[in-house]
Amino acid sequence: MAVKAKICGITDDVSARTAIDDSAGMLGFISFPKSPRHLDLDRMAQLIANATAYTAHVNKATKCVSVLVDPDDLLLEAITQQVRPDLIQLHGHESPERVRHIRTRFGIPLIKAISVESRSDVLSAAPYEEMVEHLLFDAKPPKDATLPGGVGARFDWTLMEGYPSARPWLLAGGLTPWNVAEAVSQSKATLVDVSSGVERAPGLKDAALISQFLKAVKEI
Repeated sequence: MAVKAKICGITDDVSARTAIDDSAGMLGFISFPKSPRHLDLDRMAQLIANATAYTAHVNKATKCVSVLVDPDDLLLEAITQQVRPDLIQLHGHESPERVRHIRTRFGIPLIKAISVESRSDVLSAAPYEEMVEHLLFDAKPPKDATLPGGVGARFDWTLMEGYPSARPWLLAGGLTPWNVAEAVSQSKATLVDVSSGVERAPGLKDAALISQFLKAVKEI
């Protein structure tokens, strides 16, 4: 099966271009002040504009995603008007009603992240399916964590096997170039998401690791 990858937490043009050159399906750009990968809106807008232009130049199909945590409507208005991503990823505690409001008001394709520790967490995604383009299943962070994701935690990938989703979904949480094939084998994912697994330090992407991860994905 063909597996595609999202490289999340992009903070510089070199990482973006490396991922695009190696056929990443999506790039994620984070606006969340507690994250080491946080971008203010001006910086995010510039990086996404640069990535979009480069994608067109090299004739690739990589999409740009703004990753937000429990955003209010003012932030969403700014993202849609100033940043103009292809998709918005909601990585907080947004309820199905909140997601429906965001989709109705702003009309942009959405990704909804679901924190997973048990099979019941996986099944809790069902109410979101009609409002989103993709679901994303990430490991539930430790209780003392200040971030909702991007901490290198992983969950039992077999919990995803046979998930009856009507939407394409992404597997996230603790993926690396060395375990992504096993993760796909156990979960049956066709989309994978990596952030800390291609970094040399928190928030510092490593171009060689990005290429290595995407090469591993292509070989699945």
